[in-house]
Order: sequence, then structure tokens, then C-alpha cells
Amino acid sequence: MKTKAVRLYGKENLKLEEFELPEIKEDEIIAEVISDSLCMSSYKEAELGKDHKKVPNDVSENPIIIGHEFCGKILKVGQKWAHKYKEDDKFVIQPNLGVEGGLAPGYSYKYVGGDATKILIPNVVMENDCLLEYNGKSYFEGSLVEPLSCVIGAFNANFHMAAGEDYEHKMGIREGGNMILLGATGPMGFLAIDLAIHGPKKPKNLVITGIVREKIDLASKLYTVEEAKKQGINLKYVNTSDIENDVEYLRGLTKNNYGYDDVFVFAPVKSLAKSASGLLAYDGCLNFFAGPVDNKFSAEFNFYDVHYNSTHVVGTSGGNTKDMKQALRLIENGDVNVAKIATHILGLNDVAKTTLNLPNIPGGKKVVYTHKSLELTEIENMKNINNDNFIKELNKIVDNHGGLWNAEAEEYLIKYAPEI
Repeated sequence: MKTKAVRLYGKENLKLEEFELPEIKEDEIIAEVISDSLCMSSYKEAELGKDHKKVPNDVSENPIIIGHEFCGKILKVGQKWAHKYKEDDKFVIQPNLGVEGGLAPGYSYKYVGGDATKILIPNVVMENDCLLEYNGKSYFEGSLVEPLSCVIGAFNANFHMAAGEDYEHKMGIREGGNMILLGATGPMGFLAIDLAIHGPKKPKNLVITGIVREKIDLASKLYTVEEAKKQGINLKYVNTSDIENDVEYLRGLTKNNYGYDDVFVFAPVKSLAKSASGLLAYDGCLNFFAGPVDNKFSAEFNFYDVHYNSTHVVGTSGGNTKDMKQALRLIENGDVNVAKIATHILGLNDVAKTTLNLPNIPGGKKVVYTHKSLELTEIENMKNINNDNFIKELNKIVDNHGGLWNAEAEEYLIKYAPEI
């Protein structure tokens, strides 16, 4: 069976190629990828090549398929897994398999990754319960399950003392506490805002910071103060670009300068990490969510507060399968609206260029339709494209859904967009 896929050969060396998949074994599954969502982690992977901890050293001879936020349908099931999976079932994959060496689809394997038309899923994925059934209305929302699971994982990884000065830890954000999301004006930050407002555990007070007015305005439009109030949350957006002492100002937003029980850092910036340390309340938890490219990245942390105020720091790199299943439920039930972070669409033909240029492209998630040939297109800008009847019709559908990408638009794209 032939497939087309974007494969990594080394640093900044991505190629769109057609090649033959091996014959399926009795413990494997053949599947079709319909959509993938581009992630900054794939950019870092492409920048580092074999120096990335999840990329094999022999990647130049045995290239891997990139992309780990994907959704599709099963085509053929090996006998070993016929009791659990069926043809035409929709699926998503949890890329963090939990195996030695950190091997993961989209980083480490020759025949399974998101930026491909068809894939061969190895036994290790099913053995670790990482091939998950998906029952959502659209494929693109399935591609956004993994990013949401990363945020869920971060929220679940935070911890606080169970009671008083008891050393037993209570996992998760502090319900009814103070939470601040620093630099949370990108797609992952937006998901965190949505989860804080609509998730199972909610803070009482929620502060979102950024330094770009347009991004803050967009966040406040998508996740309104009024909607947060309905959920019992006091939400405030702050542009810190013109604030001389951000720690003093942001602590001042809490009662008696108490500080924040949960502090999340969404940008790998040393000054931001340092500020986060100064914002922690007693027993406060700092979650460094941002993943730096520099493996020697470090920042100042207040160890006086570690000793006297029981502050602590955690970090997560993706979510686990439990987080992924929680994300599935939140998306399938409509509790979290991931469509709000989908800002661009493209075909497999434009994946390599877009991935390598990802930090320079504004907006949220870029959704790839792997069977299609389509240049990177900003959803909001489709209204300005008058010389393409396909895009004009697509824009009408988007307009009917409040300007958001949606299942109807996806169905139209899958039916009428040019094949790769």
C-alpha cells in the first residue's frame, strides 16, 4: 500500500515523499490519516534533527514521519487486535507511549506519524493503550485532542499540601484558588484559559497575561469575562508590556497581595520564569509549561520561598493516556471548544515549509488535511480571497458558524479541495 508523507532526514531537512508501506503483520493496524495539527514541538524536532531526544540517531538513513496530533480512520486490523478495533472506526493516538527512550509516533517511527495519508501502526501503540477511539463530529477536533491533553496533564501535575502543613500532596490545581497564566496568548494558552473556565476544577480568580495587545484582545473576545463569571470565576486580562514591576502589579491583583496558588508559564523566557517565582503564594505551584529548544535553559528561582513558603515547581511534556481520555470527553461533549484555536488550514504539500517557518506565522493551530493540496490559508482571511470559488464557498460556511472552523467546512473541504 502506497502512502505520501512528510519525512524528517536531519536538521531542517523535511521531504514530502511517496513510498510503500510494509505488509501488515498480525499485531499491526493500517490506518488513514485525515487531519493533523502542526505543533511547535515538530518545529523543534525539525530544527534539532537527531539531537532531539525522541529522534533516532540514524534518521538520515531511516527517516521518520513527522506529526503527532492526528486523527483518522482504521482501514485494516491485524488478527491480534480484531477483538478491540474495527475498520472505519475513527481514532486518535496518544504519542507519549511511555516506553524506554521516549519513542513516540511523529518523532521516532518510519511508518506512523500525522503528516501522512496512510500509516502502519505498530503493536507497541496498542499494547500501551495509546490507540483511542474517537467519536467527535469532525476530524480536526480529533487532531486537537492531543494539545488539550497536554494542558490537562499540566493542570493535573500541579500539587498542593492536602491540609495545613500535612506533607501529603493533593494533586491538581487548587480549586477555588488564584491562578495566573503567564504569556498565555498562543494556542496552548488559549486551551488553558478554556480548560480553567470549563474544566472539572476551577479557580476562583484567573489572570491572563501577554505583551501583544492584538493577542490579548483576541483572547478576551474568545474567552469573555462574562462567560467566566457564569462559571463563578473572576477573569482579568493584563498587558504587562508597559508595567515596570510586573510582580508587584500582578500580586497586587490578589487579596492582601496573597499571590497565586497556581502559576503557569507559557513562554520559555527567563524573565517570565523569574517573575513566576515571585508570584507564588504559600504552597504555590509553578508549572513551567513552555518547552525550550535550549537544553541548558535556566532561570532564577526564589529558594527562600521554597524553604519558608513551601513553594514548588513542576513541568510536564505532553499528557498521558488518562489525560487524553479526559480531553476526548471534554471535546466530544462540547465542554471545551477547540475550534477557537484553529486559525489556518493547509494540505500535505505545504507541511514541510510551514513547519520550518512555524514560529514566524501568527495565529493559532494550523490544521493539515493530509489528502489535499492546499497552500497555507488563514481562515479569517478567506473573506478577502475573491478569485477562488472554492475558498469563497468555504468562507460562507465559516461565516455561518461565527467565523470558526467547523465540521461542515471540513466536510466541504474534504469533498472539493484538490487531492495531493
